[in-house]
Amino acid sequence: MGIRTGAQYLEQLNARTPHIEIDGALVTRCVAEHPAFRDGARMYARLFDLQHDPAYRDRLTMVSPTTGERVSASFLEPRNLADLERRRTAIETWARYANGFLGRSGDSMNSVLTALAAAKNWFASADPRFGERIAAYVEMARERDLLAAHALIPPQVNRSVSGSEQLGGQVAAHVVEERADGIIVRGARMLATLAPIADELLVFPSTVLRGGPEDAPYAYAFATPMDAPGLTLLCRTSLSPGGGFADQPLAKRFDEMDAVVVFDDVFVPNERVFLLGHPELCNEFYGSTGAAQLMTHQVINRTLAKTEFYLGLASEIASAIGIEQYQHIQVDLAELIGYVEIERAMLRTAEVDGAQNEWGVYLPRWSTLNAARNWYARFVAKRLPEIIQKFSASGLMGLPGSADLASEAVRPHLDLYLQGATVTAEERIRLFKLALDASVSGFAGRETLFEHFFFGDPVRMAGALVKSYDREPMRARVRELLDRPGY
Repeated sequence: MGIRTGAQYLEQLNARTPHIEIDGALVTRCVAEHPAFRDGARMYARLFDLQHDPAYRDRLTMVSPTTGERVSASFLEPRNLADLERRRTAIETWARYANGFLGRSGDSMNSVLTALAAAKNWFASADPRFGERIAAYVEMARERDLLAAHALIPPQVNRSVSGSEQLGGQVAAHVVEERADGIIVRGARMLATLAPIADELLVFPSTVLRGGPEDAPYAYAFATPMDAPGLTLLCRTSLSPGGGFADQPLAKRFDEMDAVVVFDDVFVPNERVFLLGHPELCNEFYGSTGAAQLMTHQVINRTLAKTEFYLGLASEIASAIGIEQYQHIQVDLAELIGYVEIERAMLRTAEVDGAQNEWGVYLPRWSTLNAARNWYARFVAKRLPEIIQKFSASGLMGLPGSADLASEAVRPHLDLYLQGATVTAEERIRLFKLALDASVSGFAGRETLFEHFFFGDPVRMAGALVKSYDREPMRARVRELLDRPGY
């Protein structure tokens, strides 16, 4: 089959029969037509269509190694630097089109799956069938151009104990029965961004398991169709409640939807179970397979595109209302420029200093990627909207709706009092509506939270970085200087 069109994606989405709960209503059919999911689905349909667009096709696709059909280039297994750069070209094309606001574009989970398929022998170390299954599943996902979401962590019921201990172990998704033909899963996971409009749900190892027998039911990796019997999605309220593109330029396009996933005795057939038991392997799942490196490489490309967007937005605002000559504004613009260039440099360094892993996959340098993701979560994610708030100030408050621009009674007042230094009133209103959606709206708040906690608790991430980083060469230089007898 190869790459899908947007129409094919929407048709298949509408043909599924999921169990989705949202705002007190049950959705079981025609998901792409529901007001809460319609715009997000059409945004993703546009990404699928870009793969067929002559202007983008060569950047976004490659020839399948098995069928000769065009498939997503995010499934390319990089064997050298050139291959990794080829992957980046594809990733940054989608990222720049969405300006980094789609945190779960298809290349996100495709990057994880690509690393897992290449590391099939790692899965086979537990059971040869696991290696065969992950390779077959990834080929199927690649050839059918499937869009995957994932649910990573247990619900936050009682954070003072591990996920396997919450309410007697009944909260976190766990295996309650192993059958000859598959497993039965019960419990819940969060946070499944994109799930209502995705084709597949990936349920991979999450929090660190201690390795005792009590952890065995929580040690697994599997995939399930989004409309599997017994699977329920509990969705939040949409962040785009019926407004138009002019009034909600970001939320209308990029609200991906988040959901808690409930497994009510969901059956997962053997061919979709890639790891079962083996808590020690679950703890190594991302690091040993290379999935962490390829996934983070995709994320850094995406957040770079978002940071570039905020630099552009701040620059447009400064020009529109004539504030760029002020030194405190220039300091903030310089800060944004620094963020862009630092992130670009870290991304490039990680690529150039990469190396092949034991599976022959050329991976970007992990210590650099790890530092980049820590830095962005702690210092950049929250700062971007703050700068837009500062530049726009009270200009974000009291903005008229798009309907007011069409009013003969109101329009003359708008043209006179809401114009900018270099833009008309209509242009300024449109720009500040964008600034509002990027800095203080519900959508902006969700984006900031999403980026700050994307990889988990930033404090724990910092601790993990410190523990994993080889500081001994630097410490040795300090000791050497202290021991020098003279010059």
